Amino acid sequence: MRIVAGSLGGRVLRAPHGAATRPTSEKVRQALFNILGPPPEDTHGLDLFAGSGALGLEALSRGVASVTFVERARPALAALHQNVTELEVEARVTVAPVDVGRFLASSAAGPAGPPWRWVFLDPPYAAGVYEATLTALGELRARLSPRVSDDTVVVVEHAHRAPPPDRVGFLLRTDLRRYGDTELSLYRFETRSPP
Repeated sequence: MRIVAGSLGGRVLRAPHGAATRPTSEKVRQALFNILGPPPEDTHGLDLFAGSGALGLEALSRGVASVTFVERARPALAALHQNVTELEVEARVTVAPVDVGRFLASSAAGPAGPPWRWVFLDPPYAAGVYEATLTALGELRARLSPRVSDDTVVVVEHAHRAPPPDRVGFLLRTDLRRYGDTELSLYRFETRSPP
């Protein structure tokens, strides 16, 4: 598994031991970042259920200013830390070794930081946490948190047979792409209150 393109293109990524983590394939990462295009200046990312960090590290390679990785599984954390160290991107990375729901709740109540323009959501397919996590992200918007904005794009990687809803609170799906058994759903925050 490698970084597909950008300043770190071709560099090897370590994957966690065991079958609990399913890293995003190079083909899907390439397709996703073709859709997103080059990041605007001073873009910050959030990689939820980060696993090895493949999505967030690909974003860093393509010019994102910083990425916060949220992952609590020990094998995945070990691979993530190894990847960050070997790629020498420690200065642009924050790792939160906590539950995603707890992290988002604390972000809503905690001190402000730069807004996340790109949010990646790639939980284990069988976990069934898409809607709860999208709802928690929507709560940030409902509380007028500066961590999300009208420019924030939320990317959900999911199985073709188990798509998340078209709408969750303030989040509306604006794009859906299929790559074999994997699909990418892209969401944006609506500026008005949800119905």
